[in-house]
Amino acid sequence: MSSAQDSAAEAMFAEDKASRRLGIELLEHGRGTAVLRMTVTSDMVNGHGIAHGGYLFLLADTAFACACNSHGPVTVAAAADIDFVAPAHEGDVLVATARERTRFGRSGIYDVSVLRGDELIAEFRGRSRSLRTVPAPGPTGE
Repeated sequence: MSSAQDSAAEAMFAEDKASRRLGIELLEHGRGTAVLRMTVTSDMVNGHGIAHGGYLFLLADTAFACACNSHGPVTVAAAADIDFVAPAHEGDVLVATARERTRFGRSGIYDVSVLRGDELIAEFRGRSRSLRTVPAPGPTGE
């Protein structure tokens, strides 16, 4: 793990206000990997009394983003999907572990497992694309 890779993942996560405001923590990261943690709060529970799938997706997507940006170039999601395996509940501490499966050209495939302890909650697969240049921020609303 080089310091450039360290700072790329850490800098990206430091600017990720959505994830940080939900209490998501970056626990570990390395080349093509990342481990993040989130506690399910009462604000994350849906009308069925279980964690809303969007929050589980967001946790997994954030782990994916940290892993695929560990190589340095700005990398974004080209596509992603998730399989919900078991429900999560208020107070559950979830850990998302992202692993790079392969990189080819400017693309990559990453798998993320979301667990509560040893129990699998969700499996996420993300497909990434590295950008040729860093996009300039657009005007508000774009």
